[in-house]
Amino acid sequence: MTKAQQAISLALLVSSVYLSLYLQLIPLPTLVQTEIIPVLPFWALVSFGAFLLFKLGYGVLTFNDVPAAHAELMKEIDVARKDLRSKGVDVD
Repeated sequence: MTKAQQAISLALLVSSVYLSLYLQLIPLPTLVQTEIIPVLPFWALVSFGAFLLFKLGYGVLTFNDVPAAHAELMKEIDVARKDLRSKGVDVD
């Protein structure tokens, strides 16, 4: 099963459970049915966004500096500048 098939299966499962709860096919207490069930999609969306924001922040926080790659890139820039100068292009 591919990742897309897994995602679609999970989305269908969650949406069918939510729809059965929202349409009161599964009996729940009145307070839960009127106060919690209608806002579950919004809560899930906000929670997912917070998770993604945390994941992005953690990735930025733990991003490793690579001095060797920086030095290699600077050498390539110098080579490109020399090549362009030899062709008469002003690169400064």
